[in-house]
Amino acid sequence: MTRLLLAGEDPNRTARNIVYYGYVSQAQAAVVRDLQERIARLSALEARTRETAAALAALEREAQAEREALLGQARERRQLLARISGEVEKQRGELAKLGRDEQRLARLVERLARALRAAPSPARPRNERVPGPAPGGEAGFAAAKGKLRLPVRGELAGRFGAPREGSGLAWKGVLILAPEGEEVRAVAAGRVVFADWMRGFGNLLILDHGEGYLTIYGNNESVLRRVGDAVHAGDVVATVGATGGAQASGLYFEMRYQGKPFDPLTWVALK
Repeated sequence: MTRLLLAGEDPNRTARNIVYYGYVSQAQAAVVRDLQERIARLSALEARTRETAAALAALEREAQAEREALLGQARERRQLLARISGEVEKQRGELAKLGRDEQRLARLVERLARALRAAPSPARPRNERVPGPAPGGEAGFAAAKGKLRLPVRGELAGRFGAPREGSGLAWKGVLILAPEGEEVRAVAAGRVVFADWMRGFGNLLILDHGEGYLTIYGNNESVLRRVGDAVHAGDVVATVGATGGAQASGLYFEMRYQGKPFDPLTWVALK
């Protein structure tokens, strides 16, 4: 402006030019401020964009980790389902096996009952010192109801009619846990009608006590009597084992009348 004043131009024109220059300066300042504001907004937008990108990346990582965790859980569930299915199939197989074993024993008892009914009555040996019915006679056995003793001392782990764990079947006798090799004794006088191994019952011994009464001793380590042997109450007939597939040693004991099982504990004196 100093140059304008010294140039000797028309003062009015010079004043107008000064005003114009002021407008231009103001416009330039406004443009500069607008550019600065735009640059600031762009910087802020860029910062937010970086923050958003970082947040999205973190979300993507979290989503990926969650997907991997869900896939892992799905694999575990599939493995668990496969294991459960295998266990169910195994249990079904065990249940079917137990059912077949029980049916096999029932068929054996029925055959023995038919054979005993068809066989002539054996001669009754005499005992001069203690007169009474011969071993296996109905009077001698039936009169002992409530007075018999269980064949072996031990813990009653299974009772007649109670569910057999994991099988869906019920006990048709009693399971008496006892140390392996413990002596198993006949509960009453009788005659050996079966002494052999049977699947599900191991080394099995069956005594006939006459008039349809049988006692069954299973899971034995060894059987000490043969078919046809006569035994008296308290005679050692076997030793405790785990040959029937049980996890612990013990004696499986049944009592049957005309082929039907009944609760042995109703016939024994536990004390």
